[in-house]
Amino acid sequence: MSRIGKKPVNLPQGVSVNISADNVVSVKGPLGELSQKVDPDITVKVEGTEVVLTRPTDQKRHRSMHGLYRALINNMVVGVSTGWEIKQELVGVGYKAEAKGQVLELSLGYSHDIHFVLPQEVKVEAQTERKGNPIVTLKSSDKQLLGQVAAKLRSLRKPEPYKGKGIKFVGEVLRKKAGKTANA
Repeated sequence: MSRIGKKPVNLPQGVSVNISADNVVSVKGPLGELSQKVDPDITVKVEGTEVVLTRPTDQKRHRSMHGLYRALINNMVVGVSTGWEIKQELVGVGYKAEAKGQVLELSLGYSHDIHFVLPQEVKVEAQTERKGNPIVTLKSSDKQLLGQVAAKLRSLRKPEPYKGKGIKFVGEVLRKKAGKTANA
């Protein structure tokens, strides 16, 4: 049984949910509007300040979709009310990041600079503290898009296992390998 699917989604002040006839859930709030198509088997209802999802049977497929769509709708509600944020750290000598509107200019140790163009829905900030690694902060109301952009940014220079140089999430613990040892 899906314990996540049974929990109702609480709607904060200023957030409204609209369900259309073809089972598309639209969530509108102070930070924007998001929509998600829900499988026709799952029933979505707005009851007061809560969104409740129900499933027709206890089949494995229905149980898994019940929890999935509840989580997606909850992520949309949180996104349009408070927003999502991901911080990434550039670890390496000479690594730099500079935000110019929707373009993030990165210097990652290659022979050329990388100009990373971000979608309109994602806002970016780059800060470099003295004697510290540059930190790139990505903010958006769409959690799926934000995770996809963060993964693409990380793929430009993944952390390597010996020194840990590369783009990593703030707070991420990297497993480092032991390097070569000299035989005497």
